[in-house]
Parts: sequence; structure tokens; C-alpha cells
Amino acid sequence: MKQKQEFASVWDAIEDTPQQAASMRAKSALMMELENLIRQRGMTQAEAAALFGVTQPRISNLMGGKIDLFSLDTLMDMATTAGLEPHITLKKPKSPRKRATAEPLQKAA
Repeated sequence: MKQKQEFASVWDAIEDTPQQAASMRAKSALMMELENLIRQRGMTQAEAAALFGVTQPRISNLMGGKIDLFSLDTLMDMATTAGLEPHITLKKPKSPRKRATAEPLQKAA
């Protein structure tokens, strides 16, 4: 019987390395904040593009969640340009949880 695996985030489940997962978590958080900011300010994609100094299709990619098209540096720059104060928080990993192992069912004798 396969043991059920638990992950801290979806990125941990789908990325190949912890480093890739960490980068994707950060990019995802930045993209969501930038999208929220654009919506809260009622900006058109053209207005957002002018603010960030990018093209409207680039904002369309941002709003569409096309995470692979953005670097972490670019998203940090965009957040700062928008007046946000992005920062990185480092924390120690939680101690590994002990996982119960599934015992195979035994037939009654």
C-alpha cells in the first residue's frame, strides 16, 4: 500500500527541488499581490503597463497567472515600483512529522 505524502504547499508537490519550490512560492505571492493591487486601484492593463514600464501583453500575462514568464527579480521590481515593500522572510523548517505507516491488512486465520 502506498504511503500518503504530505506537502507544505502545492509547489513542494509539483517542483523537483526545494529550491524551485521556494522560488515558485515567492513568485506566486508577488504575482497575487500585484494582481490585487491592479484590481483594487481599478487600473486598466494599459495603465498598469505604463506604471510598470512594460507592455500591456506583459500585464495580461501577469493577470493570467503565467508564472513561468516572470523572474523573481522582475516581480520584486514591479512590486517596488507599485509602492509595495517586498521582503523575504526566512524561517527554520518545522521538525519533520512522524508519519504513520499503513500496515497491510492480514487475513483472519
